[in-house]
Order: sequence, then C-alpha cells, then structure tokens
Amino acid sequence: MLKNHPKGLLVAFFSNMGERFGFYTMMAILVLFLQAKYGLSADKAGGIYSWFYFSIYALALVGGILADSTKKYKLVILAGIIIMFAGYLIMAVPGMSLTVTIIGLMTIALGNGLFKGNLQAVVGQLYDDPKYSRLRDTAFMIFYMGINIGAFFAPFAANGIRNWWLKLNGLAHDGSLPSLCHQFKNGTLTDTTTLQQLANKVSLSGPVTDLSAFADRYIDVFSKGYNYAFGIAAGAMVISLLVYVIFNRLLPNKENKISTASESSEKIEFKPAAILAAIIAIGVTATALHFIKEVGWAAGFAFGLFAGFVTWIFLSSRKEERARVTALILVFIVVIFFWMSFHQNGLTLTLFARDYTVKQVGPFTNLFFTLPSMLAVIGSIAGLVLLLYKKIKTSNRIVGGILFIVSLYFAFYFLYGFDPTGQMKRFFNVFELQNSIAPEVFQSFNPLFIVALTFPVMGAFAWMNKKGIEPSTPKKIGIGMVIAALGFVIILIASIGVPSPASLQGAPVADTDRVSPYWLISSYLVLTVAELFLSPMGLSFVSKVAPSRFQGLMQGGWLLATAVGNKLLFIGTLLWDKVNLSTLWLVFIVCCLISAAFIFSILKRLEKASAS
Repeated sequence: MLKNHPKGLLVAFFSNMGERFGFYTMMAILVLFLQAKYGLSADKAGGIYSWFYFSIYALALVGGILADSTKKYKLVILAGIIIMFAGYLIMAVPGMSLTVTIIGLMTIALGNGLFKGNLQAVVGQLYDDPKYSRLRDTAFMIFYMGINIGAFFAPFAANGIRNWWLKLNGLAHDGSLPSLCHQFKNGTLTDTTTLQQLANKVSLSGPVTDLSAFADRYIDVFSKGYNYAFGIAAGAMVISLLVYVIFNRLLPNKENKISTASESSEKIEFKPAAILAAIIAIGVTATALHFIKEVGWAAGFAFGLFAGFVTWIFLSSRKEERARVTALILVFIVVIFFWMSFHQNGLTLTLFARDYTVKQVGPFTNLFFTLPSMLAVIGSIAGLVLLLYKKIKTSNRIVGGILFIVSLYFAFYFLYGFDPTGQMKRFFNVFELQNSIAPEVFQSFNPLFIVALTFPVMGAFAWMNKKGIEPSTPKKIGIGMVIAALGFVIILIASIGVPSPASLQGAPVADTDRVSPYWLISSYLVLTVAELFLSPMGLSFVSKVAPSRFQGLMQGGWLLATAVGNKLLFIGTLLWDKVNLSTLWLVFIVCCLISAAFIFSILKRLEKASAS
C-alpha cells in the first residue's frame, strides 16, 4: 500500500488520527450532550453545533495565512495539536456551565484551524517531487483512509464510557430519558406515565419512587459519561502529539526549500486595496443575507467571510495564477453544499438515529453495534480476503486463514454464546429484538466504510485508468454529488409514513413507528462512497492546482467552504420540527443535484486548470 510512497505519508495520517478521533467523538455525542446536559432544543443545540464546526474549518484560514507567511508549517501544526488537547481537557471536566463548554469548543476549533489545513498542505508538498506526483490522488485516498481508522473507534469509546458510568451508578441507557427529565424539571411534562415507565426500566436497583430526584440524577450521570468521553479524546490527542514530535522529521520543510532569491515571490502579498475590498464584501454580503428570512447575521457573516476570502484571494493573485484561483473558488462553492448535506450525519441523522430507529435489535444486528463483535466481523472478512486473494504469498495466505477461523469463532460466540442446549433456539430467534443499541454508534459506520471502501474505489479508478476511461478529478467530484443525493433518497424512503417531530410535541416515537437501523446504515454507506469521490479528490485537486505561495491558504479556503457548509447545518434542525422528514431529506437531495449540475457545467474549465 505504501511501498512507492514517501515515509512522511504514514507520519501524517498517524498524526491526524487523534484529531479524527476527537472529530468523530464530537459528531457522535456533541448535540446529544448539549441536549442532555443543558436541556437545549434541537434548534439551539444545532446552532451551537453548527458554529463549532464552522469555527473548526473557518479558523483554518488563520492557520493557512500563518503557515504560508512564515513557511513554518510544522511548527504551526504542533501548536494546533497542543491547543486541541487543551480544549478537550476543558470539555472533560464535569459540571461546567454552557459558557465554559462553548469556550472549550472554541479552543478545540482554534487548534484544529492551525492543524488541519496545514497538515493537508504538507501531505501535498510530499508529492510536489516529480518522483511521487503521479501518486497524488492515491496518496490523499490513503491519507483519508488512514486518519479514519481512529474515527472508527471514537463512537464506540464514547458510547462505552457513557454506558459504563451509567451502570456504575445503577442506571441503564435510554436516549429518550434526558429530554423527558428536562421537561419534567421545567414543568412542561403534563403526563408522567412514560417517564415513570422508562425510569423503572433503567433503574437497576428497582422501581423509582421519586421522579424529581431521579430526573436530576439521571441528567447528571448521563452528561458526566459524555464528559469522560471527551477525556478519552484528549488522550487520543496525546498519542498524535507523541507521533508528530518523534517522527515529524520525515515531513518536508518547505522553509528550507525556498532560496533567498525566490523567497519574495513565494510570500503572500497583503495589498491594502485587496484587504479593503474583502472587508466591503464581508459587510455587504452579511448585511444583505441578514434581511432574508431565517438567515440572520450568523449565517450572513459565514457567507460574508467566504465572499471576503474570495475577493481577497482573487485580487491578491497574479495574472498567471488567476485561472487556477478561479477554478478553486468554483469548486469551493460546490463544497459548501456538499458538507451542508453530508454533515447532517452528526446532526439530523443522529437525531433520526436516536428518535426513529428501533431501540432494540436481534443478536445478528447487534454484531455491528458492539466493538468486540464488530472487530470479530471485520477480522473474519479481512481473513477471508487474504485467504482468497490471488496475488499473495503463501505465508500471508496462512495468516489470513487463521485470522478468518479465529475471528469467525468469536463472531459466532458473540452471536450465540457457548450454551449448546439453547443453540437451535437462538439460531431460529437470531433476529429477535433483545439487544439495546445506542445512537452514537451509528457514527462508527462512516469511518468503517471509508476504511473498507478506499481500496475497492482505488482499484476501480486504477482499472479505469488502464482502460483509459478514468474520470478526471473534477468529474469525480461531480459524480460524488450525485451519489450523495442517492444517499438521502434512501433515508427519505425510510421516513415515509413516520410521524414528524412537530406532531410528536416532545413525546418519544412509539416503538411501532420506528424503522430498522439498516435504513440509516445503508444511507451512511452511500454517503461514504460520495465522500470518497469528493473529499480526498478535492484535497488532491487543491494541492495540485493551488499556486505554490497559496498552498496552505487554499487548503484553508477548502476548509472555509466546508465551514460555511457546516454553518448551514442549522437548516436541518430549523426544519426538523417544522416539516415532515421526507421534505427535510428532499431539501438535501435537491442541493446535491444542483451542485452536481454546476460542476458538470464548468467541467472543462476545471480540467484545464488541473492539467496546467
């Protein structure tokens, strides 16, 4: 896999694993934590969530400008890791006010801004060498796969630590309870029957006699479990820090490659006219959008910042750079709407997982919702691939066979257990509902699918390359948008006939109205394929097309476009309790298809820029 690649690629994705672990921890539990701890509505929790993810990516501009101006990419990356660690430590402390929690979130965002775009720029610099340049697209796919290995474990860790803390305190998990507890405390719960039933069910010490005391205690214990999950994310950042400090020598030092003669031509020029024009663009855009209903100053400022960046970078570019800069800006516009749709997986799709998928599943489905059984399934599949793969050494084939047998044994153990007397009964009741699943775990499927599908997608691209039919990088991005639309079509079909959040008025969805988790898993699968077509390809496109002096800044521009998309996540929670779910998903389908049409309409321009 890494045979023909520079050693720095391995360092880069291991350094990024901690960030991905924390990122997916946040995707899995942040909105749930905000609602459970502070009793926030979906709209308010979604607003904080969208501001957090906006800041993560928007601050990459600061990191990009700082690194491109000083050429000290590696030092800026190091500072980012340390600051992210500090932010997760703040989030790990129980009992903090909402204000302190937001400070912790913004600290993480600042660190991520210094880290993320610049590490991607450094990966691109590894492939500026003509020796490796043909491997650039492949490298970014490997990088993208590698960093998501850490992301796979994050939801399991968050769910595991939360459930451990609940059990330690004599309680079990039920995602519907924190909201009901807050409604009870606020005096807005008119019928306590459901609360009493669920409280009795999760209380491991017997029936609950004091609902008031139970509500306070359940909220406290539940939210503390999430705090400790943030602590695990802080630990993951320590591992990334150690890897980076020890092995960063294998990454390129761009500041050492720039000669004194060429140094001035590589520097960013801060022209007063360009800066003034950017400020005007920010103000005009923010003000104009403010007067559009439901947009307001917040989203207006997000779009204004993007408009300011576009204005500044365009006016700061030289004539010979203009075509490349324009091509990147056009791609950035599409990126906005992709991430606005895709990152609903941490917001409305997580709410859907909590409120609309069945709470209990049979042993077979449960294999995919616990870490040991999931690893057993993955191990058996990996072993089978090694066993059957044609071009492989005999020794590796033997290892594959052993891995297949051992992993399959454990998979059957988790499925049936050791009791031989009940074996046949369990076989015929394998789909019987008896195992509770947590909504957080759904977030593990996206990184799992990324890791599992990267090589098949790379193989498909390699096969098409041999046949001379491989799509260009910009065309892959357009195809990715179409595939993303199909992902939302799946969840739209699943939502037909289910009650809307508005009609429920805070009450839990009846078990009879909940849908199979396979609908959501299938949607994540298709969205992951879309992500592989768009995200690593987009990163590769940026590193290939960006003028040399704008490498970090243009990676920051990609992330700023992502930030604007994340700020628009509020559209999901804004519509959540106002329209039926089918209409909600249709909004994102339309956005993806319009974006795809736009990409294909400017395809020749983009292909020309990437070829130059």
